[in-house]
Order: sequence, then C-alpha cells, then structure tokens
Amino acid sequence: MKARHRVSQFVTYALLAIMLVIALFPIYWIFITSIKPSAQIYALVPSLWPTNPTGIGYTNLFEKTEFVAWVFNSAIVAIIVSASSIFLSSLAAYALARFQFAGREFIGMLILVAYLLPPALLFIPLYILVTRLGLAQSIVGLVFVYPTITVPYATWVLTSYFRSLSVDFEEAAMIDGCSRLGALRHVTLPLAGPGVVATFIFAFTLCWSEYLYALVILSGQTQTIPIGLAGLIVADVPKWNEIMAGAMITSIPVVILYTVASRYIVSGLTLGGVKG
Repeated sequence: MKARHRVSQFVTYALLAIMLVIALFPIYWIFITSIKPSAQIYALVPSLWPTNPTGIGYTNLFEKTEFVAWVFNSAIVAIIVSASSIFLSSLAAYALARFQFAGREFIGMLILVAYLLPPALLFIPLYILVTRLGLAQSIVGLVFVYPTITVPYATWVLTSYFRSLSVDFEEAAMIDGCSRLGALRHVTLPLAGPGVVATFIFAFTLCWSEYLYALVILSGQTQTIPIGLAGLIVADVPKWNEIMAGAMITSIPVVILYTVASRYIVSGLTLGGVKG
C-alpha cells in the first residue's frame, strides 16, 4: 500500500510539474524574445536562450515610442472604470439581493445577458454614440464605454455574493440606528470584501488589456497599451523584441495586483457563511 501510494503521489506531482511547465513556457518565451537580438528572433532554428542577450528592446521601447504615455492612459482608464464599476455594481447588486420587487429576476437575467453580449456586436453602436457625444479620440470615451462590460459582470457576481451573506448583521446595525445605506457601507461591503476585491481585479485587468473598443475609439497620439504595442507591427517585420518587452512590463502591475489581493480572495471562501 505504501509503495502504491508513493507511485500515485509521484505520478500526481509529475503531471502537475508538466502542466506547470506548459503554463509558464509562453511567459518564458516572451521574456527571452524580449532580450534576443533581431537576428536570433528571425533565425530559422529558434533557440531556448539567446547567445547574446541584449536590452535593446526595452531601450527602444522607452526611447523610440510613447510607451510611458500608453501606460499612463491605460492606468487612468483602468482605475477610474474599476472604481466606478464597483460603486455602481454594489448599489445595483445590493438592491437585487435584498429588496423584493416585481421583475427582480428578469432584471438580473438582463444584466447577465448584457455581459454575455460579444463586444464585436456592440462596438459600432457604441462608437456612434461616443462620436455624437464628442468623446471620440480621447480616453474619456473609453471611460464612458468600458462600464458596459464591467458593470454587468460585477453586478452579477456581487449579487450572488450579497445573497450568500446573512442579513442578521444588517438588521442588527439598523436596529442600532444605522440607515440602509449605512448598513451597506459599514456592514455588508466589509463582509463582502473578498468579492469586491475579486471583481475590482477583473474590471482592472479587462480595462488594462482591452483592445477592440480602444482600437475603434482611440487614434493618433492618444493610445492605450494594446493599441500602442500592436502599432509596432509594421509591414512584414514586426519589432518582436520591443513588443515582448512591452508585454513583460505591462504584465507586472497585474501580477502584483493578483499577488497582493490573493489572500483576500481566498478568505472569501470562509466569509459569508453565517446562517440565520
């Protein structure tokens, strides 16, 4: 039995190691491509490590492109949209989770359908709307458009999360003189912290890496990271070392965000389990 257990454990860890290598290899390939000279990138026989590593891709990215402006634009849009989406979604989700009114389930289903609609189906009417409002060619247009993706998803997730929380704490707060909004602010949202954090991360990541709406609405000097990096693909000779350098740098904020918030997300498995 011990021998069989050891074999089973070995096979399990071996499979996990293989899956880990498969998952991390694209990231490794992006990194080595970012430090390869152009000649090695286009070599007929690819190498798993550059013979002459160079930082020219990173240097050109900062000196010959508007990479810093792209990062600034993406950060502004992602932060504003994520924060506003959490605010609006928290109010909508709380109403759907706690109040009884006609059409509540239908409204919840409409919210889910709004999230499931593909962006390729919506970008033309949204572009027309943004143009008529005079918000095209600016990041303000993206701040106006992106909530159409983030708010439905965040509302759907937070509605389920609020429903899993006991109402006893809110009722106790209101008995002590707290208003409904006060109970939401001081009781429900802190208990739903892990769900709120997870939803914020999703909204931030989506806005940080979104391409289609940014391509349609923005142009010229006002660009976000995906549009700027895609613009480095010129003719038949893409600047792969610069593109991959940009991909490595722009992945750092998301990795840090997930790393810092991971313990809050995991704690969500145990919160909200009080039964009335």
